[in-house]
Amino acid sequence: QRFKEVFMRLFKWEKKYHMTYEDKGFGPIFEEQPINTIYPEESPEGKVSLNCRARASPFPVYKWRMNNGDIDLTSDRYSMVGGNLVINNPDKQKDAGIYYCLASNNYGMVRSTEATLSFGYLDPFPPEERPEVRVKEGKGMVLLCDPPYHFPDDLSYRWLLNEFPVFITMDKRRFVSQTNGNLYIANVEASDKGNYSCFVSSPSITKSVFSKFIPLIPLPERTTKPYPADIVVQFKDVYALMGQNVTLECFALGNPVPDIRWRKVLEPMPSTAEISTSGAVLKIFNIQLEDEGIYECEAENNRGKDKHQARIYVQAFPEWVEHINDTEVDIGSDLYWPCVATGKPIPTIRWLKNGYSYHRGELRLYDVTFENAGMYQCIAENTHGAIYANAELKILALAPTFEMNPMKKKILAAKGGRVIIECKPKAAPKPKFLWSKGTERLVNSSRILIWEDGSLEINNITRSDGGVYTCFVENNKGKANSTGTLVITDPTRIILAPINADITVGENATMQCAASFDPALDLTFVWSFNGYVIDFNKENIHYQRNFMLDSNGELLIRNAQLKHAGRYTCTAQTIVDNSSASADLVVRGPPGPPGGLRIEDVRATSVALTWSRGSDNHSPISKYTIQTKTILSDDWKDAKTDPPIIEGNMEAARAVDLIPWMEYEFRVVATNTLGMGEPSIPSNKIKTDGAAPNVAPSDVGGGGGSNRELTITWAPLSREYHYGNNFGYIVAFKPFDGEEWKKVTVTNPDTGRYVHKDETMRPSTAFQVKVKAFNNKGDGPYSLTAVIHSAQDAPSEAPTAVGVKVLSSSEISVHWEHVVEKIVESYQIRYWASHDKEAAAHRVQVASQEYSARLENLLPDTQYFVEVRACNSAGCGPPSDMIETFTKKAPPSQPPRIISSIRSGSRYIITWDHVVALSNESTVTGYKVLYRPDGQHDGKLYSTHKHSIEVPIPRDGEYVVEVRAHSDGGDGVVSQVKISGKHILIKYS
Repeated sequence: QRFKEVFMRLFKWEKKYHMTYEDKGFGPIFEEQPINTIYPEESPEGKVSLNCRARASPFPVYKWRMNNGDIDLTSDRYSMVGGNLVINNPDKQKDAGIYYCLASNNYGMVRSTEATLSFGYLDPFPPEERPEVRVKEGKGMVLLCDPPYHFPDDLSYRWLLNEFPVFITMDKRRFVSQTNGNLYIANVEASDKGNYSCFVSSPSITKSVFSKFIPLIPLPERTTKPYPADIVVQFKDVYALMGQNVTLECFALGNPVPDIRWRKVLEPMPSTAEISTSGAVLKIFNIQLEDEGIYECEAENNRGKDKHQARIYVQAFPEWVEHINDTEVDIGSDLYWPCVATGKPIPTIRWLKNGYSYHRGELRLYDVTFENAGMYQCIAENTHGAIYANAELKILALAPTFEMNPMKKKILAAKGGRVIIECKPKAAPKPKFLWSKGTERLVNSSRILIWEDGSLEINNITRSDGGVYTCFVENNKGKANSTGTLVITDPTRIILAPINADITVGENATMQCAASFDPALDLTFVWSFNGYVIDFNKENIHYQRNFMLDSNGELLIRNAQLKHAGRYTCTAQTIVDNSSASADLVVRGPPGPPGGLRIEDVRATSVALTWSRGSDNHSPISKYTIQTKTILSDDWKDAKTDPPIIEGNMEAARAVDLIPWMEYEFRVVATNTLGMGEPSIPSNKIKTDGAAPNVAPSDVGGGGGSNRELTITWAPLSREYHYGNNFGYIVAFKPFDGEEWKKVTVTNPDTGRYVHKDETMRPSTAFQVKVKAFNNKGDGPYSLTAVIHSAQDAPSEAPTAVGVKVLSSSEISVHWEHVVEKIVESYQIRYWASHDKEAAAHRVQVASQEYSARLENLLPDTQYFVEVRACNSAGCGPPSDMIETFTKKAPPSQPPRIISSIRSGSRYIITWDHVVALSNESTVTGYKVLYRPDGQHDGKLYSTHKHSIEVPIPRDGEYVVEVRAHSDGGDGVVSQVKISGKHILIKYS
């Protein structure tokens, strides 16, 4: 109370600040206010801060209150940092409560929003061991979490399995409720055996605890018994605030695991609703008032179903519809300050003045005085919270003055027109107004009217109205006046008005417009189309002005389109007055899009369409075209119709010859003598009814394969010929001279192959085969009958005279003699190293006419085994005798070291050191020298047993000389030198 008295004395002493218009100071405006805070009881920080910051001139003074009692800021437990309150060593018993901040200066005081300081905690789980749980396999079960005492109630739950950090993964069979923390298992399996611990986390205080482990022991069952769905996690009625996210949980026990479905009763689900992968959680994001209603979850398995329903009530935090703002009013005037909010429940309104309760409901002030000045706060609140609107009310009192807004020195008005001469001084309270022309006092008449705000209106102006006008003002604070001169000009008149025009799309149109005006003024023309001003800078493609004629605003409309039809208005204007005239432009063109397209009476190959006619754009519609689109193409195609020609006066027809069981979109296009118009909006996709296939598979054939097999092939029918669900093929076959057809069903619609196995089938037997398609509506026609042969036998002879020639350390050549049998299609060479298993053998396949094969990429100095087989489509015959061979040692790994490159007359002499092979390498037998142009791979190859060679000098450019050692194991590593014909250029590498 003492603070209030001191403040009011200070406020009254400073009320002079509200008397002059020039005052630049202002009361406190909050920039930061305290928010609800949770302080962890185990926090090591030892302090908590509640923030408060305001902008004001002069700077504000801050004060804090807790539970409506003043806080003693002289205590060591509290300190202030700016406007922020810091509580040292917070104590739950002393400091938990509701806080708010007061900010004041000589203009008034404002109170912040209220903030609650709470103390958060999460106790540990009890130390007692938890008993083991035994459950029969196939039965559902629940492990209770039973979380310890805590605040706030925002815990999240997970379950550990055997050890940290191995957490249970939720799926359709296992669910952890975030409402109570319990772990639910729809039916227990042997794999669920283990030790389980409930892991609880509090995000508000960043602390986690976990329970003692619970042993779960599944009891084996010879046969698990199925049982119906039983919903054990049931959501309750929920009260939610608009804009919040809402989570509903629903989980059921059952064997088999139940499927969970969600729906909103009698209404569609909200667009922001999401269902978890397991189906047990429904989340509605950013919930709105229209999302309120009854929600249902249904759990079902093959033994039965269960349902649960509850209601979501959606309410709303207060929200401003209209709130107060800083306001200045004249002393002695009345003020209605609207402050309106919406919410659910409907908020109530209360007022604070300078931080203290002042009024409830609508605020009206009458005959205001300086005592009414100050800081006002409108508070809208309901059960969910409160919102604050702050504003300063200043009371003005000053003598009239024209310093800020004098009358215009020169006012222009057109003869025969109307003029308003403003008189707007600053004055408080509102002054009285008096007008004069020269020495003549003006009063209201048929042509002259003095407005309540002081403005002077003159109608039907004549030349005699020109002259000097003075506005006199007076209130109880003083007097003032201001003078201006009224000049009369000639009126602006349209003398050549635009006339109506009728054109076709693509043509040009001209709208004429000319005007008379006062020659002392500048004239401009403004064109508008259907009430909107034309921007010639943006729309210069179609609209152009004619600047060649004085006092003429002619408009040219080029390449007119349908959208350019309408009313054009020409306005001729000066700074004094204006005159307008209008004309209509009709643009004839192709019809507009038909509307209201509906698809009815859907059959296998036809549908009925109805539509409503669109605009004919001033040319009668002659016909309609129906177009279709399917998944087979992105293009719209004209449909066959009944009747074949759809007259322009019709609004219904059938599309015929459609593909059965095909998804279609339809649209309708109108045509008149000026062309085809825009299509209608496409219809919703529809699927035609199914029908039996009427197309037979093509390219029926086959033959070959493995022993005792008959392979039948065909070209699968594309999707457009399926005509229905459950599409497949019926394959019929019989021996060429047989009587009875054997039939098999192939259910894969994309396959084009069937293999029939029969151990009694003789090789190369002729068969007749045919194939037809089927679906759920019936069978299609058979294909043409084809003649194929069953698989032949694999060769029974082994190749003879198999031999091997070792070529190098990594290559060998294998040769053989052909078998006598004529059914051989290829030969297979198998080879493997002695240190490998035969099962890992490499294979090389060559054509039946080949007598040899080259094996490459072998290991040097290695023993290999080789065999050859004759093969055909039925398989490979017996192997030849196995041949044993050794690859040669590896070529030398050391490159020749080039020691000189000497030019001698017309030749170069290249010399190198002899290469000595290692013990595991082939002996050097000579050297290969490649002489080639630089940048090319081909050149002249020399062989020599010497350690030098002569090569010709290049005629132009550079050449490369490559030297490498040669051995029985192959060629060694290369060395090279570059030489040039113009000058010696030696580069060794």
